[in-house]
Amino acid sequence: MKYIGPDFYNITDLLTEEELAIQKTAHDFVKNEFMPVVQKHFREGTFPITIIPKLGEIGVLGPTFPGKFGGAGVSNVAYGLLMQELERGDSGLRSFASVQGGLVMYPILEYGSEEQKKQWLAKLARGEIVGCFGLTEPEFGSNPGGMITRAKKDGNNWVINGSKMWITNGSIADIAIVWAKDEDDIIRGFIIPKDTKGFTAPEMHGKLSLRASVTSELVLDSVIVSEKQRLPKAEGVKAPLSCLSQARYSIAWGAIGAAIDCYETALEYSKDRKQFSKPIGAYQLTQKKLVDMLEEITKALLLGIQLGRLKDQGKANFAQISLAKRNNVAIARDVARSAREILGANGITDDYPIMRHIMNLESVYTYEGTHEMHTLIIGKEITGFDAIN
Repeated sequence: MKYIGPDFYNITDLLTEEELAIQKTAHDFVKNEFMPVVQKHFREGTFPITIIPKLGEIGVLGPTFPGKFGGAGVSNVAYGLLMQELERGDSGLRSFASVQGGLVMYPILEYGSEEQKKQWLAKLARGEIVGCFGLTEPEFGSNPGGMITRAKKDGNNWVINGSKMWITNGSIADIAIVWAKDEDDIIRGFIIPKDTKGFTAPEMHGKLSLRASVTSELVLDSVIVSEKQRLPKAEGVKAPLSCLSQARYSIAWGAIGAAIDCYETALEYSKDRKQFSKPIGAYQLTQKKLVDMLEEITKALLLGIQLGRLKDQGKANFAQISLAKRNNVAIARDVARSAREILGANGITDDYPIMRHIMNLESVYTYEGTHEMHTLIIGKEITGFDAIN
């Protein structure tokens, strides 16, 4: 079995047969189940919710998790390849899976009680229910330490007030993982079902990016939850930040998928499209663009594979994940723009995927930590100093 994608450096040799088989399963699923409907959902600004149980069936939701919690215990490289294939389809599809696995299932597995794990994880893995992650606030995006949302203890219950913004899956979610500061300014996590009184999730409209994805606000108006709904092992900012590391890892891989789709579309177009009696792929300037794309995609793949191996060994740290997210999304953005140039006017129509990827990548570039935030994270890691303004 071969790696599905540009394999200029024999990437296949670095992957196991199981990883290659998992990639093919996801690739075929996206091709057969998602691509026929993505244009419609992109135009209408909707997410194909009927696809959710199918994502569970092919094991895309929390695949690295233990079998008793609905996962398959696959490698982190295999998980990365899954995310790559989903985002080759659309960033919205990969975002759904990233949130479900990395931002909802992960905190329950890592910080939840045994009762919470048994109650929620298998259902989430099968796609029977949907989850969302409420951390970002209107005034505090990349700074969770500044959050305003509050949780006040009241006997055996907690009363939560506040709001969250830019929440993927929010309006279709059955449960929300919500982060709030208690009376001692300690950040705590809670599992809140959607039918809880005072909890609403209005959908955000007017997006020009991630259109085939649900993005919402979360409004918590004196929401009362029991102590049993609190994640007992989550205390302080490190808990939500560890969840973000899981999401950033999947983004680093997903961006490669968007870049590959743009590159392969441009490559095939350059072979067929003629200008002045020659295929445009025969011109030096076009070839340079294609070579630059292939070069960056190849480097991003090698970065992702090594990061995945480090993660499987328990050696990956948050700064290494930041480097992959920072690099891979940036190169995907550049690849998409170059691909659009090769397609000329055709590149701006949604008959081709290029402009859709460009629009999506503008969001991916800034969410889960902006390019600048990741620069500072890595800078501090390598120098030991907080950056001076």
